[in-house]
Order: sequence, then C-alpha cells, then structure tokens
Amino acid sequence: MKRAIQLTALAGAAALALAACGQAPEETGSGSDGEAIDFTACVISDQGGFDDKSFNQLSYEGTKQAADELGADFKDVESQSASDIKPNMESLVGQGCNAIVGAGFAMSATTIESATQNPEIDYILVDDAADADFDGETDAENIKPLLYDTAQAAFLAGYLAAGYSEAGKVGTFGGQPFPTVTIFMDGLKQGVEHYNEVKGTSVEVIGYQGGEDGSFTGGFEANETAKTTAQNVIDQGVDVLLPVGGPIYQSAIAAIQDSGRDIALIGVDADFYETDPSTRPFVLTSILKKMDISAYEAVLAAGEGNFDPEPYVGTLENEGVDLAPLHEFEDKVDPALVEEVEALKQQIISGEIEVTSYLAQ
Repeated sequence: MKRAIQLTALAGAAALALAACGQAPEETGSGSDGEAIDFTACVISDQGGFDDKSFNQLSYEGTKQAADELGADFKDVESQSASDIKPNMESLVGQGCNAIVGAGFAMSATTIESATQNPEIDYILVDDAADADFDGETDAENIKPLLYDTAQAAFLAGYLAAGYSEAGKVGTFGGQPFPTVTIFMDGLKQGVEHYNEVKGTSVEVIGYQGGEDGSFTGGFEANETAKTTAQNVIDQGVDVLLPVGGPIYQSAIAAIQDSGRDIALIGVDADFYETDPSTRPFVLTSILKKMDISAYEAVLAAGEGNFDPEPYVGTLENEGVDLAPLHEFEDKVDPALVEEVEALKQQIISGEIEVTSYLAQ
C-alpha cells in the first residue's frame, strides 16, 4: 500500500556532474552515554562528495551527528559518478545498514528499488518525493522524503537583493533546470517583483525568466562553462548574483573577481560564510536549506525505533529553510531593509503573503 503525499512530485532524478574521490565507508562507535546500540546509520553521497559545502556535506553531518548521539555504527560512501550510486547502495545494504540516507534527487530511482527489495531498512531521501510514477504517492512505505520549500527563503533573499542593489539588476543562473534548482530562482524572482510592487521600482532579474527559460550551465561542476555563464550574467550589469547548483558558486566568485566590480553573492543550501571562509568578502547572505537538521532528526527517530515515513517539507514556519545572517555585510545593508525582510518572513509564515512553488500546499 502506498502512502499519499500532498505535494507535487519532483521531476525525474538526474545525476550531478562533479567527480569526487571514492572513499571507503567509515565506522564509529559509542554515543554520549558510552553504550553502543545495535543500529547502523549510513549515508551515500551524490557526485560532489561530502566536502561539497552543500547538500552532500549537510546530509553527511546530520547523519553522523545522529549516529554519534545514538551510539550507533556509522558508515558513509561517496559516489564518483552516477554509475556508482546503485553499487554503493547495494554495498551499504550488504554491510547491515538499518537506516540509509540518500543525499540528493539523483538517488531516487536507486532508493525506490532498494527500499522495495529491503522493507526492513529505513530509507531517508533528501530532495525527492520518491514518486517515480508521479501519482502523488511515495513508491515504498519505508522511504521518508525530505523536501524543502526554499522558494520561501529565496523570496526573502530576492527582496533583500532588490533593496541592496544599486544597479537595479539582480542576477541568477543555475546548473540544470530541475525543480530543486529553479525553486530558488522562482523565489528570488518573486521577491524582487514584490519589492518592485511595494516600492514602485523596476529592479530587473537577469538570467531567469521562469521554468527552463534562463541561464544554466548544463551541469554542476565548477568549471569554465560555469564561469562563462556567470560572466554572461555579470556583463549585463548585475551587482547581486545567485548561483544555484552546489560548487558552481566557486566559478561565480572567479567571474566576480575577474569583473573587478563590487558584486555580492547569495549562497544556497548552507551558510557559505561558515562552510567556505573564502567566500566571506562576497556573501551577502545564503538561502538555508537545513538538510543537516532534518536528516539528523529522521535518523535519530529511526535509531530510537520511531521511524516516521511521513514526508517532511521544510518551510520558514518549521525553520527547515531560512536566510543566513548578513555577517560582514551587516553594515552595508540599510537597517530598515533588514526590518522589512523580517516582517516579510512573518507575513509568509502567517499566510498573508503567498510564495508560489511546486511544494506550496
């Protein structure tokens, strides 16, 4: 019997494209009380590895924290390519994992297959509804989808960026036009549009018009293609830039440096200021997608025998998504604008302002 999900299913899974060195599974021992339990928590990365300073790293950290607190064994394995995902999953099953976290929507098909074959294992799937037939239901009863309505936090970032921009142009580009990418861009666009409506201004969004109509690198590698894509957006006069797609932000920073102009960067997933100190001179804020917390809570529940397969959707209200602090940009942003953004956050939470996304309910 399938379980109903009251949200639109994600588009089909696709692999990211950043190679990472393979890593043998690690194991750890006891929890804070010094007593180990008979439970093994495991996590498998998408391409990019666990040091991607983005969703792989956050998924790893949440799983590891839960394992440590439980006093459980812990195993992790990285995927160098899309072809590694299935054998890596089979390897973890063979090593007796009781809960397996799949980091990213590229894990979807393999997770569904493995969960169907191993109903005694709890599966936690980050960024995908595990609904391959798009009927609105999870395809196996032992999969818990972790989803994030990042459009809500991106709306705040768009409003902030529009108010911060002196050029009146806010830019964005993505890796590939998957829903988990464009949801950030949609939110940003709506936030800028709301700013224009409130202020009577005409701040432009450069690089994204909606759906698949925008600037995309075709992958998720920090490479020359990503840098050129960023440069093309920068050349249109933007002074705030949102790159969406894991490591491609590194290429965006290289393009910003080459431009010789003062351009602020908006991070995604993690607080770039904390995860990558090299970004500190550039990062206005980051759109947080708290995969570490939701993965931690799901694994902890599984280890305590309370696995709940009900889909989780992170929002501003439940603090599953948010904006990072301004950090070094705090003195550069008008305090009145900061107050407006905070007020907008409460209006979104209360339902007074509706942010459109494929996850909006």
